[in-house]
Amino acid sequence: MRRRALLGGIGAAATTTVAGCATRLSSGESEGTVLDPQEDQVADAEDLSYPAYGQPLPDFELRAPLADETVDAGDLDRTAIVTAVFTSCPAECGVLLHRLVGVQRRVAEAGLTDAVVFLPITFDPERDDERALRENAESLGVDLAAGNWHYLRPASPAEAETVVEDRLGIGFERTTESDRLEGYDFTHAVVTLLVNPDGIVERAYRGERVDRDRVADDVAAVVDAFP
Repeated sequence: MRRRALLGGIGAAATTTVAGCATRLSSGESEGTVLDPQEDQVADAEDLSYPAYGQPLPDFELRAPLADETVDAGDLDRTAIVTAVFTSCPAECGVLLHRLVGVQRRVAEAGLTDAVVFLPITFDPERDDERALRENAESLGVDLAAGNWHYLRPASPAEAETVVEDRLGIGFERTTESDRLEGYDFTHAVVTLLVNPDGIVERAYRGERVDRDRVADDVAAVVDAFP
């Protein structure tokens, strides 16, 4: 197993085609996984826009403003939960993040905090500055003091598109034709990745209503395989 570390010492279904991936395994292979193949995967991994079971997490490097650190996805050494959101979202993102907070709590109860990191990436860096991210964490009950939850913020909308849409294959589109928000809104896919410490995707959960217990159990199984 190749060990990795977060830079800076952190304690650590879309329609767009995935691009810019650093190939650690050939597409479609399941070598290096801990969990059995995902039964509710909607298509073969190579036919999905986002990385799915047995595929590598694409490389990206983003700032974690609340920790004043930089996270390099290629240097992770922990089991990771990776997703993409915007905190002004009036519906699905809030539901998803609230459920992931539940997973964070279950992880803590199992004594696995130091072995797991949560990495929600905002694709709305114009509004999601440090203050907005901190307020979001407070409203959801995120345990930032645990050191295993890091909001990642691209430096610009262009970088958000490069990382979230082009590399991770999680599609989003800015629109001003929305009844939900003033100014602008996003239509977007909702995908959450469970990635093992070797950078291989174990699960790609679709939709905002992820099952907290299922995710926590999957996380525990992956952590147990990487002592």
